[in-house]
Amino acid sequence: MKRLLFFPILVAMIAVHAQDIKEGETLQEVTVKGSKVVQRVDGQTIYPTRQQLESSTNGYSLLSKLTLPHLRIDPVMHTVTALSNLGSVQVRINDMVASKEDLLSLDMKAVQHIDYIDNPGVRYGEGIAYVINIIVKKPVSGYDIGADLTNTLTTVNGDETVYGKFNYGKSEFGVNYSLGYQNFKGTEYEEKASYELESGTEYNVLRQQLEGQNKSLDHKIQLTYSLSDSNYVFQSKLSAHRDIQPDRSWTKFDHRSNSVTTRHSSSNLGSALAAPSFENYEDHSSSRTSSPVLDLYFHQDFKRHQSLTANVVGTYIHTDSHAEHNEGGSYAYDVTGKTYSLWTEAIYENRLKPFTLSLGTQYGQKYINNEYSGDAVASNSMRSSMFYFFGQLKGRLGKLGYMGGLGVSTRYYRQAEWNDRFLLFRPKMTLAYPLARNLKMKYDFEISQHVSQIALVSDVSIKQNAMETLVGNPEISPNRVTSHDLRLIYFTPKIMSELQGYWRLNANCNMEKYTRKDGHFYQTQTNAGNECSFFFIQSYNRWEAIPEHLSITLYGGIYRFFNFTDDYRHTYTAFNGGASVEAYLGKWTLTAYADNGWNFMEGEHRGHQPAAWYLTASYQMKNVALSLYAQHPFCARPLTHKTEVLSRYIHKEASQHSRDLGNMLTLNLTWHLSSGRKYRDIQRTMNHRDTETGILQSK
Repeated sequence: MKRLLFFPILVAMIAVHAQDIKEGETLQEVTVKGSKVVQRVDGQTIYPTRQQLESSTNGYSLLSKLTLPHLRIDPVMHTVTALSNLGSVQVRINDMVASKEDLLSLDMKAVQHIDYIDNPGVRYGEGIAYVINIIVKKPVSGYDIGADLTNTLTTVNGDETVYGKFNYGKSEFGVNYSLGYQNFKGTEYEEKASYELESGTEYNVLRQQLEGQNKSLDHKIQLTYSLSDSNYVFQSKLSAHRDIQPDRSWTKFDHRSNSVTTRHSSSNLGSALAAPSFENYEDHSSSRTSSPVLDLYFHQDFKRHQSLTANVVGTYIHTDSHAEHNEGGSYAYDVTGKTYSLWTEAIYENRLKPFTLSLGTQYGQKYINNEYSGDAVASNSMRSSMFYFFGQLKGRLGKLGYMGGLGVSTRYYRQAEWNDRFLLFRPKMTLAYPLARNLKMKYDFEISQHVSQIALVSDVSIKQNAMETLVGNPEISPNRVTSHDLRLIYFTPKIMSELQGYWRLNANCNMEKYTRKDGHFYQTQTNAGNECSFFFIQSYNRWEAIPEHLSITLYGGIYRFFNFTDDYRHTYTAFNGGASVEAYLGKWTLTAYADNGWNFMEGEHRGHQPAAWYLTASYQMKNVALSLYAQHPFCARPLTHKTEVLSRYIHKEASQHSRDLGNMLTLNLTWHLSSGRKYRDIQRTMNHRDTETGILQSK
């Protein structure tokens, strides 16, 4: 119960700061003119300034300037990362999932606003914590061609994209080709591990990387066609990804070990230190993937504010991979994997005056066949299906804004002689109420069920090193997740400040467990009687110091984690925060961003997502933009990964640094040419795809 005390504290704070609301005042969406933000029940709508749009070279560049709470947008590596473990991030264009290529070819002249949804409703399915929906106008004439070329000057890393979109009448034709490559040789890894054997012997191991290389070369082509009018749109997208060369990883390790044997007797306690041993070995891995995807989408608007949306996506993934973990002797295996999946969605929406009603279904079928050979012989064939139905209401009752819904899903898995079916429920409710003209309170409550990744429920075992093996567990069942989210939001034309208190309880959650047998240790997952919970109190603040010229953002919070099972009880407290500054000086744009990463504890792992700091200078010409990104300046070998294992049998500290990411300078050149472009009402694009192969891999 002590973990819930912060909610009464927040309520007391709200009561102290709340003021009487004027008679007849309603909960209207208030626009913060300086930062162009409109507060909503499920998040906020952001209207980028002219300076932000003109200085942005692509979608990642634009999103990085908005400094969205809880997210880190890397405009160089083209990634969007959630700085929490609440769930994943979806980036959408006109309400449908967008690919990296869609964001790189985004037309800034067509962008109207961005909906940042930080408590998504049941419409978005399971495991989605944040949704970024970029709303753009639909072009009806002309053409738009361009290139987005990103190359690192200090190491081998690049992402080259060329694209073209052509409109004729009601039709639009689009083509997009991208080439990505990377060759990192500066990785430094160190691991200190202590193993307690059944005999009482403590076996200590030091693993240090002497040399290593990670390289990849792949390309992707995307063809699109859309047919649209004022009240309907049909779009088809065919994309294909293939590794030109296999993604390869090679590492040479120095392995040092010794053991301390403790002898127990009635008269004394003694110990003997064994002579240390030394060993050099190499680990190798390679993987080659090809994946075509066909995406068909239709949206129809009807009279009386009604609409119907349908989406069908078919995906095929072929994977050939090889891995060697040669510590303590040769160990190698190959995997040939084939994955087929079909995903469909249908949504009906009726925008009535008091509320908006949404009803929808999702259906998916997936077949996985992974053949393991070599030292990990196994045939892993799995079938799974999913049916999801949801209903949601969103509206207003006087001053009170609300959003409530219920999602119901059934999941089926079949693997060899094992099969199971789960029925899952997901009720969700969000309330928003004004306490004063510039002060609003929001509360969100949700119960959901979490289903483990397919690879974790397979019956395959993979050796990690001479002492450890990763074992799948087909007996894992879904766990219930209960969350409470209370926020106090203050906004003026120049300032937006948010105080958030969040609590999540995972009952019978899937948590890792280490067991030992005959001097070897097995890592698996179980969920019988486990409890994993955490809470945090965080503040987010954005100040328009000079509106449309200088913005400053600062955020930070205290996080507390609890992980309880029959075998261990682990707690952890962490601080996570960051800051950014953006300056717009005519054709020049200067930005600075820094955060301390994400520190957390889950199961028997205490993880430290590394800190990041970036400096950016951009210069905008008529059709060309140049941007120089300095990542991790003044640091030769920044931390890229750190973790600790706190098992009763194993204590392990592992850290990884990268010389390639230290003092990293990257140049981005964007060329853009359009002619005859005219726009009309917003339509939607799509890009739902399947990427999960179900292959159990070493970490």
